[in-house]
Amino acid sequence: MNSQTSNRWLIVIGTIIVQMGLGTIYTWSLFNQPLVDHFGWQLNSVAITFSITSFSLAFSTLFAGKLQDRWGIRRLIATAGIVLGAGLIISSQISVLWMLYITAGVVVGFADGTAYITSLSNLIKWFPEKKGLISGISVGAYGTGSLLFKYINGSLIQNVGVSNTFLYWGIIVMTMVIVGSFLIREAQVSSQSQSVKGVQVKDYTVKEMLKTKEAYLLFIMFFTACMSGLYLIGIVKDIGVSLAGLDVATAANAVALVAIFNTIGRIILGALSDKVGRLKVVAGAFLVTASAVSVLSFLDLNYGLFFACVAGIAFCFGGNITIFPAIVADFFGLKNQSKNYGVIYQGFGIGALSGSFIATALGGFAPTFTFIAVLSIVSVVIALFIKSPNQGAVLKEEKRNEKAQAA
Repeated sequence: MNSQTSNRWLIVIGTIIVQMGLGTIYTWSLFNQPLVDHFGWQLNSVAITFSITSFSLAFSTLFAGKLQDRWGIRRLIATAGIVLGAGLIISSQISVLWMLYITAGVVVGFADGTAYITSLSNLIKWFPEKKGLISGISVGAYGTGSLLFKYINGSLIQNVGVSNTFLYWGIIVMTMVIVGSFLIREAQVSSQSQSVKGVQVKDYTVKEMLKTKEAYLLFIMFFTACMSGLYLIGIVKDIGVSLAGLDVATAANAVALVAIFNTIGRIILGALSDKVGRLKVVAGAFLVTASAVSVLSFLDLNYGLFFACVAGIAFCFGGNITIFPAIVADFFGLKNQSKNYGVIYQGFGIGALSGSFIATALGGFAPTFTFIAVLSIVSVVIALFIKSPNQGAVLKEEKRNEKAQAA
């Protein structure tokens, strides 16, 4: 193994450590009831914190690329780790709800999103020949961090109380992200990695990307993927009780099932997209999602059917959010990946907020699932027909070469 290859894999290890630390924010549901019990706040008011975190995370990705240009990848990620840890540590000292919104919501979300999108995009640049697999490893590490810390934070809450848990959690995450950042190096995008069939592929700026119809079609697809997955994650226990007639303890098992299949989907579908084509995999994932939510809407559910549908939606959601960074790189080039994906990634933040509002407007689970099914079918159609703007440039260049040879 040459030094360049070994260096690349050190960057993979560093990114995995960073992403696992960042993924711990998805243990927030563990904190809701303990905070209610400790401070006497309303449960709905406490739960809003994670919506603020998710929105702040997505919003931060619009600025992360510019910060990376100014500071460099390693310094930016280390700083994000310090700010993320500080936000959690300060959360251990507060007793007013609006302060929790600022520290655990805005500050933690902004730092998390900044490190998430820059470390992911940087790693994809290091492996242009394996974008799907590498995206799967990085995003899968984020999910694994959530799985592991469900047990770590759960144990801490029981043993040291909810406020002290924020303190220990902040110290651990700050350490993980800073240590991981030392292994990460900035990728330099070479012209070789940016060519298709020997033709130089255009690197789109954000402004240029927003002039293409493909950017808006990708946004619609990504919004659909995120809304369907995030809505399910938020209410999976409730639909088990109300639609499948399960007892609360049995339905609660679905929470763990979602986390497991979400992580498996990230790794399997990411790698598969390198082999059979990203848009084919995405189309298949939306088709499975449409089928699963239709079953949840219209059929009488039993234990097995409910869990099969939930597992399918979680698997496809994990796969879709893994493949989309690679699709954006394929469509618009690697050079401005962090900035371009940051724009498309707003579908995550809007999707996180939209599900509950749409459910309220439509009047319940079943009509919301029907709405998601329609959006998923629309996304299948888009995935089957959308073409990379760069593909057109390659075809034009091929025709130009053919004419030149004929002359």
